[in-house]
Amino acid sequence: MIDIKLLIADFDAVAKKLEIKKVEGSILSELKSRALSYKESKQRLEELQASQNANSKLFAKYQQEGKSIAELKEGLEENKKKIQSLSQEVDELESLLESLLHTIPNIPDEKTPKGEDENDNVEIKKILSPKEFSFAPKEHWELAESNGWIDFSLGVKLAKSRFSVLRGEGARLNRALMNFMLDYNEKRGFEIISTPVIVNKNCLFGTGQLPKFEDDMFKINSKVEELDGSECERELYLISTSEITLTNLYNDEIIPVEKLPIKMTACTPCFRKEAGSAGRDTRGMIRQHQFDKVELVAITHPSESEAMQEYMIETASGILQELGLPHRLVQLCGGDLGFSASNTVDIEVWLPGQGKYREISSVSNTRDFQARRAKIRYREEKKNALVHTLNGSSLAVGRTLIAIMENYQNEDGSISIPEVLRKYL
Repeated sequence: MIDIKLLIADFDAVAKKLEIKKVEGSILSELKSRALSYKESKQRLEELQASQNANSKLFAKYQQEGKSIAELKEGLEENKKKIQSLSQEVDELESLLESLLHTIPNIPDEKTPKGEDENDNVEIKKILSPKEFSFAPKEHWELAESNGWIDFSLGVKLAKSRFSVLRGEGARLNRALMNFMLDYNEKRGFEIISTPVIVNKNCLFGTGQLPKFEDDMFKINSKVEELDGSECERELYLISTSEITLTNLYNDEIIPVEKLPIKMTACTPCFRKEAGSAGRDTRGMIRQHQFDKVELVAITHPSESEAMQEYMIETASGILQELGLPHRLVQLCGGDLGFSASNTVDIEVWLPGQGKYREISSVSNTRDFQARRAKIRYREEKKNALVHTLNGSSLAVGRTLIAIMENYQNEDGSISIPEVLRKYL
């Protein structure tokens, strides 16, 4: 959530940055109205409180000097009632302002260029050169069918479209990738953690999925048994990324500064409704409702978050380099930036069958946006302050499998296995 103090100190500057993220003008107008109402009422309250404090000191002085205090006492009582009434008004206005801020995205930082959509993203650099094939390379769904690695029809049979079944060598390679990625991340200093894939609403609010993106989540409404044996109705959700669970391990916590940075990695299934993606990537495994992903999450001191983002990008890119997969780094523009992100660098892997780069990782710095929502703080010199949180895919396992299939295909339709993975099979 955006800092209210920052918002009311210079609303126009904040609004200008939010326009980069394509926040609608009507929403900004409502936000301005609520921010000004809160600011004006709070200023009046502070003036009354200052007056009350000054008159209270004068009251004590008059008492000591034996002067008449009747009129002053009456004024203090009247002012006290005004303060109580205005305090309630300020609390209500703050609550209204916060409820709207819960749906407002993070402020983009100076690294984020202006732009409408993915076409305005800025390429940073390419890493490794795409292979030149002596034949027309096939797309992964053609290779999957001929090699028996992925069965899309069985995914539909078991669930619906955008689900798939991995079999044989495809399933083994998928597992090998998970283990390789986790091992690589652990060597880079990220603690391997296994978390639930079902979470409560508080966790989703903390990382920014709720309340605005509830329709994108798979919800579970069910009766659950409490520790005392009683049953209650709970709204739970399947996670869309383990960023949610890893970050919320520290929800409402105060971390000693000497324990920062905290670096974590996890591999979990992820679930997304893919709302708004009708007609996009309908074939194959590019856009699935369920997929495996290895995630990186870091919790840092504010002064260290930019360096940590670079380290996380190097980590995700390093995996692709070990696998021999050409890729590029892309700075996302404001119009393509996620809700919680202050800036994001995408990693796009080369798919020769499609003849284009496709996203395989996003590494985002959310600064203190998630920390404010999830109340994650650090303690330094007897003072508490908000941490910075970062997250990044390292990597989407299914898309990495696809990239291997397309980049390591042979003319006879067979697929070679990268050397680094062979010991995991």
